[in-house]
Amino acid sequence: MPRFLTMIRIDEQNIPAEGPGPELEERMGALFEEITKAGVMLDTAGLTPTSAGTRVTWSDGKLSHTDGPFTEAKEVVGGYSIIQAKDKAEALEWARRFLQVHPDHWTVTAEVREITEG
Repeated sequence: MPRFLTMIRIDEQNIPAEGPGPELEERMGALFEEITKAGVMLDTAGLTPTSAGTRVTWSDGKLSHTDGPFTEAKEVVGGYSIIQAKDKAEALEWARRFLQVHPDHWTVTAEVREITEG
């Protein structure tokens, strides 16, 4: 079965100050339990803010690095998951369900891409 990487994109400038809250954590926990029991979830995690990150760039034969935060980027990857699904449609369904556990006033984007094998 193919594997898929889902990158969760967020706008760090507009993260709700109140954080996720217990209701979201409960809904997220239930979804993660379901996807794990279904044998689909291989790995998932949130990421530290870009202020704690460093970008390494190769350009014109030279390496450079830039420490965060990366203010020029409106959306950044805030988390990821790697799942094993029968096809892209199933992977998209899990991504849809993940997004829908979030409160209506949040803006969260999931980018789903198949991992190439070989």
